[in-house]
Amino acid sequence: MPPRSTRPAVPLDDDDYPAYTMGRAAAMLGTTPAFLRSLGEHRLITPLRSEGGHRRYSRYQLRIATRARELVDAGTSIEAACRIIILEDQLEEAQRINEELRAGHPDPSA
Repeated sequence: MPPRSTRPAVPLDDDDYPAYTMGRAAAMLGTTPAFLRSLGEHRLITPLRSEGGHRRYSRYQLRIATRARELVDAGTSIEAACRIIILEDQLEEAQRINEELRAGHPDPSA
């Protein structure tokens, strides 16, 4: 039997785990590190930092960055793309809360 590793397991199924370096994230998205930095400057995504201070991105953050890139590629400014995504997220959250409230309270008009 091979010896067990003493390193902790990488949470491969954790969408929030900061697994990707800036260079790798940019390559996966087909964009530049400057684009990823600009998403951080516009407060769309905030990458975690490694002990050495390097930006690290999660799969969830890469999905958000992909949506931003789609909007920018379609001609939307980066500022507007970031605001659109933030508003989409807020709308989704409001709809989720509304559904939860509806599920907990029957419609009195029914």
